[in-house]
Amino acid sequence: MKKSYTITIVLMFCLVQLTYAQLLIDGELRPRAEYRNGFGNIIDEDSDPGFGVATRMRLNGSFEADFYKIYISVQDVIVWGENRQVSPLDQNDSFAVFQAWAELNLGSGWSTRLGRQILSYDDERILGALDWAQQGRNHDAALIKYKKNRFKLEAAFAFNQDHEDPSGFRSIGTSYGTTGFFSYKTMQMLYLRQGWNNFSGSLLFLNNGFQKFDNNDEADGVNNIQTLGSHLNFNKGRVLVTGNAFVQMGDDREIGFLLGLDAFYKLSDKVTVGAGVEVISGDQESTTDTDAFFPLYGTNHKFNGLMDYFYVGNHANSIGLSDIHVSANFDLGRKSSISVKVLSFSGEQYLSDRNRSLGTEVDLVFKKTFNNSCSVVAGYSQMFASDGMYELMRRRPNLSNITKDTAANVQNWGWIMLVLKPKFLNK
Repeated sequence: MKKSYTITIVLMFCLVQLTYAQLLIDGELRPRAEYRNGFGNIIDEDSDPGFGVATRMRLNGSFEADFYKIYISVQDVIVWGENRQVSPLDQNDSFAVFQAWAELNLGSGWSTRLGRQILSYDDERILGALDWAQQGRNHDAALIKYKKNRFKLEAAFAFNQDHEDPSGFRSIGTSYGTTGFFSYKTMQMLYLRQGWNNFSGSLLFLNNGFQKFDNNDEADGVNNIQTLGSHLNFNKGRVLVTGNAFVQMGDDREIGFLLGLDAFYKLSDKVTVGAGVEVISGDQESTTDTDAFFPLYGTNHKFNGLMDYFYVGNHANSIGLSDIHVSANFDLGRKSSISVKVLSFSGEQYLSDRNRSLGTEVDLVFKKTFNNSCSVVAGYSQMFASDGMYELMRRRPNLSNITKDTAANVQNWGWIMLVLKPKFLNK
């Protein structure tokens, strides 16, 4: 959608009859500077570190009447310097409609939400907003919702189609050629959650159909992947325990699994410590079909280290992962805190040299909140790679030439981010 059209829609949205409904207009401006010296993958000693600044701008508007609600969110991700001076165009074409949905109240606890929206559940391990990424993650779907007391049911359905020309989607056939990052053609999801005083549990079923093509590049049905599992949460007094258990199967796939358990204990009002483990199945070379698990549409940056070495557009159908970690969070007062996390990584499957150890990562994050609309967050991470990490790199075509001898002595990443969330209108 062109910028002029989008801005016109937003302005019209602001001019609705304010006296008969609730209108909220808010926004977000989030510049983030990053120093990348081994972020995502090992960097070799002959390469210069990356450094840059990117800003996410969002303008959000919600209009709520008696039995329906409309929400529109537009965004642009701006890399500083991407446009030449006095340029009339956005060079990376990143301006987009992030969300655009209507929710209808059907009565008796039922409602439905139709359009482009976020699907986020529990700790976002399988379905999440991916808010760390400047572009975020959304789904074009129909969502049916039911809520009564502490029980929640949600079901989502999607059928994706390629954009053909300005008139809309293709008129003949339903072939879906969009690929990458597990872009699906069809999706069905069912989520159930029940809460009690100190405990809650949920069940998630997710089926994704991916377009298949024959030797002539003609559409040939879909490959389906099913993900089924549960998230559990126990919180009482100073103790918080969370767990995940998921299996994954489908066409041309064996059964993969993800198991995770985390426990946190509040030592005092200022200090909370935690420990946990997560095991994600890898591909066994002795089988024809893969039995590696992939978290699909979760906020994977939250898990397995902030340096994004695993399951952030990478590590699919690989050796899996065993992640053992400890953490501590310190309240420094005056609305500031610092957290530290140490993670030890190894493969769920052995590498070719019968080695599984991949390395250790240390993550530090500092946060200072000034008020409800302004905060500063900064972080530093360092990867201490083991021999197995270099063996893993050799399996990736673009990194096959990196060895322990050619890698940079230090693999680290630092960042600082300002988050501004102003409310322009609430009436």
